[in-house]
Amino acid sequence: MASAFPALVAAKLQAERFRLLDVGCSGGIDPVWRAFEPKLQALGVDASEAECRRLSGLERNPDVSYVPAFVSRSGKPVDLSAGPAAPLIMRMRDRLSFMRTREIREARLKGASTQEKLRHNAWELTGLADPGKPVVLTDLLAERGWTDLDYFKIDVDGADFEILQSLEGRFDALGIIAVQLEVNFVGTQDPQDHTFHNTDRFLRAEGFDLFRLDVRTFSTRALPARYIWPTPAETVSGRPFQGEAYYARDVLAPHRAEAGAGFSTEKLAKLAAVFSAWDVPDAAAELLLARREKFSDLFDVDRALDLLAAQIQATGRRPLSYRAYMATFEADLATFYRPEGPVSPWERLRSAWRGYWHPRERRP
Repeated sequence: MASAFPALVAAKLQAERFRLLDVGCSGGIDPVWRAFEPKLQALGVDASEAECRRLSGLERNPDVSYVPAFVSRSGKPVDLSAGPAAPLIMRMRDRLSFMRTREIREARLKGASTQEKLRHNAWELTGLADPGKPVVLTDLLAERGWTDLDYFKIDVDGADFEILQSLEGRFDALGIIAVQLEVNFVGTQDPQDHTFHNTDRFLRAEGFDLFRLDVRTFSTRALPARYIWPTPAETVSGRPFQGEAYYARDVLAPHRAEAGAGFSTEKLAKLAAVFSAWDVPDAAAELLLARREKFSDLFDVDRALDLLAAQIQATGRRPLSYRAYMATFEADLATFYRPEGPVSPWERLRSAWRGYWHPRERRP
């Protein structure tokens, strides 16, 4: 359902394509972006040479390519001697239960396939690119002739914040409308730490606002909790350790008066499609209503609103139209509330396992 509105937008694009840069692309480009094909143009970068080779062999879109390389802000060699992540994160994660499971499975993992190693987030055990020859994103984009970029995603389990900063001052020039990246909820007050608070401060200064935040909890090895996935990673309880943050241009915000002033109608339509793909269709609907006159030249706005209304209802029954759905809200019907009483264990479990109920978020 989250792909219905992006597919509508993709079908109406005339002058533009949807361009995606995925740094840390193991597992492949998120399937939700395939809704933009044949208007999708994507570039994946990953330190695992074996995974890039596998993905290239499976890829059928000639406009999607994979580059096996480490990424560096300055072009200097990447030092892996202390581990794949920052020293503090390495020491912190050693306290967690998933690392104990890694230790238990260590011998088996050494002889496992590349896919199995990546399922255990053991990418450092796969065939890696040369850390002495990293790429610089600005140079890579220039080599590919990319002067316009819509979506920037980072997940490298280490230098994410450094890589993010490599585009400092370039987000406007490149026309980037959305950024997705992994963040850490542990760290210090050091302004260069890869932490959520530093990431948030940086992206707000670059003109972005937070639209979604997924928090992943991890138990300690002292008392392991049940894993959420079939492989060792986050657990149903524990401290908030890492998460996924989704930032975008809020062209309607009172504190962003100039945001999106130079964006074309197609660029704004892609922004609305991103909101839908992120499962925040309300933000997409707000944008459509505010820019209805512009969007009317591109697609049927009422039809688009119906698709977004269907997405937010997500029931087994036939969804209401946008107009009918809004009428039920204005009537303050009971359907907009949960019943009185305590929250059941089932509801708590469903909330904790949010990714399980959204198949596109399931990890390999």
